[in-house]
Amino acid sequence: MTEPEAGERDAARDASARAGAEERAKIVGRAGVVGAGTLLSRLLGFGRDAVIAALFTRRETDAFWVALTIPNALRQLLAEGAVSSAVVPVLGERLAKGGDAAARPFFARARGVSLAALVVVTILGVVFARELTWLFASGYSDTAGGAAADGAAAAGSKLELTTSLTRVMFPYILFMGTAALGMAALNAKRRFAVAAFAPALFSVGIVGAAFLLREPLAERGVDPAMTLAIGVLAGGVLQVAAQVPALRQIGYVSRPIFDLRDPHVRVMLRRIVPMTFGLGVYYVDLVLSRRFLSELGEGAQSWFSWASRLCDLPQGIFVMALSSATLPSLATFAAKGETDELVTTWAHGMRLAMFVAIPCSVALVVLGEPLVVLLFERGHFDPESSHQTARALAWQGGAIFTVAATRQLVPAFHALGDTRTPVVVSAIDLGAFIALALALRGPLGHVGISVAVAGSSAVQMLLLFYGLRRRVGSLRGAELARSAARVLAASAIAGVASGALAHVLSGALPGAVGRALPGLASAVLFGALFLVAAWGLGARELAEVTAPIRRRLRRR
Repeated sequence: MTEPEAGERDAARDASARAGAEERAKIVGRAGVVGAGTLLSRLLGFGRDAVIAALFTRRETDAFWVALTIPNALRQLLAEGAVSSAVVPVLGERLAKGGDAAARPFFARARGVSLAALVVVTILGVVFARELTWLFASGYSDTAGGAAADGAAAAGSKLELTTSLTRVMFPYILFMGTAALGMAALNAKRRFAVAAFAPALFSVGIVGAAFLLREPLAERGVDPAMTLAIGVLAGGVLQVAAQVPALRQIGYVSRPIFDLRDPHVRVMLRRIVPMTFGLGVYYVDLVLSRRFLSELGEGAQSWFSWASRLCDLPQGIFVMALSSATLPSLATFAAKGETDELVTTWAHGMRLAMFVAIPCSVALVVLGEPLVVLLFERGHFDPESSHQTARALAWQGGAIFTVAATRQLVPAFHALGDTRTPVVVSAIDLGAFIALALALRGPLGHVGISVAVAGSSAVQMLLLFYGLRRRVGSLRGAELARSAARVLAASAIAGVASGALAHVLSGALPGAVGRALPGLASAVLFGALFLVAAWGLGARELAEVTAPIRRRLRRR
């Protein structure tokens, strides 16, 4: 190699490193925007869930959670899954190589194909709602041993109610698929704010419907739970409408075009094909978990679902936000063949994800029941519901760090154009879930399903780590291990102290204040002690996470 050629190679490497450093510096800021929007969405979601828990009976909420699960399952293929595995990488490649002139025609064709698929699936879902409901909740049609005839009628009506809710709610997948594609364009253009804040409108739709329509519908003989289905559709419409001005601003609102001849659309579809198998795996997982829960008595679906909702808060605020903010950068580096910068950026995102996920896992295990009482215990949500939800939360919450790791690993495969490995790992994950659920649902009831979810998530995380390491080489394992050890130590310090405080305050005061105090005080103490301990232990992620805040304060 001549000296000029070596100089050009070094200059290219330096330019790549500078670009990588600039992207990593921006990721936390972007994740902060996404996280702020997700925080608003999750806070409104807690308000929504508290309203649902207080205003509706366990029969009604059991039916609602199953009915919402059915269209939500298809989001893995037609919405978030397709966007992360196929649309964003191809759109990022078109932007990197041809700018908006190349990306906008592709996006119009991607939207056309997506809308066609969404309409067909929506029609099929409405037509076959009864069969889908039985698939997910056949236990609703059975009575407990020794139940009376009126008990059988009640169980039958629960299945019918779930079917009706499913039929009304199924068009939600059409709105969510449309919103997810809009989010892909906005994220690819580094416009994260609107896409982050729009999901908050989902909760607005449900809460508004619950307060405005519940009593009028009941007076007309309509089951109150139908209010929730109407709210879901309203929330979906609001999310799509909120994106339109931002999409128009960047020029991505042109008429959808159905064109399967476009080579880039074909690349997108080829990437989605493995996701189709992955959807089958995911769907079987969901079907089995919901069917198992439908056979475990009234309330099991709701307790499991509320525990999942509590886990969604930390996962959504920063973990999923990081994943969304990192994917465009990973896709850009992959398109340019810059593997070293891809790995460095991925490891940076993983460290930040673990900085949030590990303390959240510890907090939900130690403080689960006080937090559930604080957030939900009112109206129809009684102390038994709090206790049972907390039992499920201890396992699901303890697995937040494995879910967080998985959410950072999968986008790396998608950015590299590898959709096969995550699907194969998902199939193995399904096998682990089935084995654990079958073994544990008898002795542990609904908690056994949460244990199965946690165990299979750990299997998935480990296999994805192994697969990515084989594909790209070093994953900076020593760096990740040192970071995780510091974060775990800080979390343990905070967990011991806050758990002791919650125990001392339990029952110290009567009434609503006495119920809320243990959860509120211990949560505040946990957060404060974790931050202090992380600073004392030299966790550099603390400085990285707080850097955008400090920059804003300096500007003022």
